[in-house]
Amino acid sequence: MGERKYFGTDGIRGKVGESAINPEFVTKLGWAAGKVLAGHGTNKVLIGKDTRISGYMLESALEAGLSAAGINIGLLGPMPTPAIAYLTKTFRSEAGIVISASHNPYYDNGIKFFSADGFKLDDDIEIAIEAMMDEPMTCVASNKLGKATRINDAAGRYIEFCKGTFPSDLSLKGMKIVVDCAHGATYHIAPLVLSELGAEVIEIGTSPNGLNINDRVGATSMRAIVDQVLESGADLGFALDGDGDRIMMVDNLGNVIDGDQILYIIARDALKSGRLNGGVVGTLMSNLGLEVALSKLGVPFVRSKVGDRYVMELLQQKGWSIGGENSGHVLNLSLASTGDGIVAGLQVLTAMLRSSMSLNELAGGFEKFPQTLVNVRFEDTGVDPLESEAVLQAKQEAEKTLGKHGRVLLRKSGTEPLIRVMVESDDELASTTLAEKIADAVRNVAS
Repeated sequence: MGERKYFGTDGIRGKVGESAINPEFVTKLGWAAGKVLAGHGTNKVLIGKDTRISGYMLESALEAGLSAAGINIGLLGPMPTPAIAYLTKTFRSEAGIVISASHNPYYDNGIKFFSADGFKLDDDIEIAIEAMMDEPMTCVASNKLGKATRINDAAGRYIEFCKGTFPSDLSLKGMKIVVDCAHGATYHIAPLVLSELGAEVIEIGTSPNGLNINDRVGATSMRAIVDQVLESGADLGFALDGDGDRIMMVDNLGNVIDGDQILYIIARDALKSGRLNGGVVGTLMSNLGLEVALSKLGVPFVRSKVGDRYVMELLQQKGWSIGGENSGHVLNLSLASTGDGIVAGLQVLTAMLRSSMSLNELAGGFEKFPQTLVNVRFEDTGVDPLESEAVLQAKQEAEKTLGKHGRVLLRKSGTEPLIRVMVESDDELASTTLAEKIADAVRNVAS
């Protein structure tokens, strides 16, 4: 497989105006993608975006590049990432392009691609697009230029899709749900899905202005929704991230329910109703408590590298359906082709109604091991902190101390210049102390 120059684990991402996220590069990217996709027999690509102010600029740049390559464009406007995957498939488009940096602040943005079947673009096509970026940009004859049309009913189509994943014999009538859309791409979708299924909905994070996406709201900042759930006496809360592919939840007592707990609830319900296809895929960051709890249910559990594309790869390899990350990316391939926060939340609601249990009771099905995560920022100086002798020694000493009662994980973030140090143990003090000790060793090398 060729070396990647631009594409990371989740497409191309960076600060707006720098590196790859600028009009010149993105126009060329649109053209390169158009040339490669045209070679695969397509003539139509969909573009959707989240609510960042830079989305307008990048959408126009992509549109110009694709048109120059002779590709027709369907503009979806602000739409969740999973919606773009779904609509790419239903419109029989050859690809869908998402303009989003997910949970990052507004001044970052990114671009990722979905293939015709709603899955992430194949590696060989990404590599071909990168190779085409090195070619001089050309333009097809005027009568061959691509046309752009706006798809006006995109939101309505996706709302119906989400509702279709919820059992028709169940209703949310009588439930009060707080929904936090992070001022992101689900602002005009998630509240309608829940209210149309019968719930009383209290909205926060549904007033995007281009600059407030993920700003003290959403799945990466839970304080606002916890306060709102407690204040309003709601049954639970849904917190989505900026592009809607991940979800965190809050129970009626104000406890945060993370991706591991959501995964457990969904897998347990699927097992009880005979819909669990094989086992469950987690990641290296999944809590040890999840593994133990699934083992007690007799459900196989395997770990992938961190990143939803790796969870997806392992699910496809195993022929399983359910997997996810503790950050709230939850996949159920029997319902959707990518991580979908709204769909995952509806599955949890389904489990609550089928079992007549509260979210708090369902989440109590497994005990989480205390997990300490320390992020250490580093500049790329050519020295890899993860290969430093001092860091490796600190890691080995921690593993020796923990024995079978915990584990250590060191990894680079796929989206930011961070080294993530994670220590998990049945002893909270041990996990905190050891994580800080390893983080200090990383800082000494990284600084």
